[in-house]
Amino acid sequence: MAAATSSCNVNLGAKGKGNPKQPFSSSKSSQLLLSSNLTFAYKNTKDCLPPHAHQTQLSTRFTKTNNSAFVVASAKPEPLKIMISGAPASGKGTQCELIAKKYGLVHVAAGDLLRAEIASGTENGKRAKEYMERGQLVPNEIVVMMVKERLLQPDSQKNGWLLDGYPRSLSQATALKEFSFRPHLFIVLEVDEEILVERVVGRRLDPVTGKIYHLKYSPPETEEIAARLTQRFDDTEEKVKLRLQTHHQNVEAVLSMYEDITLKVDGNVPKEDVFSQIDGALSKLLMDSKFTSGSLAA
Repeated sequence: MAAATSSCNVNLGAKGKGNPKQPFSSSKSSQLLLSSNLTFAYKNTKDCLPPHAHQTQLSTRFTKTNNSAFVVASAKPEPLKIMISGAPASGKGTQCELIAKKYGLVHVAAGDLLRAEIASGTENGKRAKEYMERGQLVPNEIVVMMVKERLLQPDSQKNGWLLDGYPRSLSQATALKEFSFRPHLFIVLEVDEEILVERVVGRRLDPVTGKIYHLKYSPPETEEIAARLTQRFDDTEEKVKLRLQTHHQNVEAVLSMYEDITLKVDGNVPKEDVFSQIDGALSKLLMDSKFTSGSLAA
């Protein structure tokens, strides 16, 4: 997708003395006037730029005509920044795959960052596992720095990012705000609780490929795969109910931070219909010239 550019012209009114048709003068008085007006134009380009221009990359160029000098300020579109939230087994992972594939955004899953720490046996990983086993949120200081560093990577800055499963509490949302991370759209997947419990209890992981299966809705293709499937230690009915309780206690507080940019999506319907709701909202965002996607697929 070609990057769109919005621009505005600032007439500096730097004319020669006497004849109004006289070409632009290089006299000392004209140069002083030009310098003054350039400063004025630079400080006031925000008046003709679109909203959120403070987040865009600005460039200027100077042109000269017979009667006037112009400064043209160009605002390059910024990449999309999206957050997606929902209870355990609400379908965030599936929707993130579809979103990342079509819009070229970098998928950043806070859960994956945490599990990598646990698998590595780091001190932070051990502490995180203790909280997760109790169905509690992992403390901010363990997660927020990992998320921050990932969002600042060059690929995230260039293509835009899709933050999956974070923030999950008001304190986490506040921490991201302090680091100047704010999404253009906050997506919330809403699924009935009884459906969520059924999805979690039947969920299985293939440790070889990393693929997620469900014993009822998406069973393994072969007996060989079925034999090696594992269940996450927190994917039991008892633990998922604890996690759902924690989620419900915190989600409203998080939504209060992003109330003006929240999109609530019905997650009870088939995944294609869920994505259709999200795709419509993202497509509408991209119609705004100040946004662009990493590599929009057909």
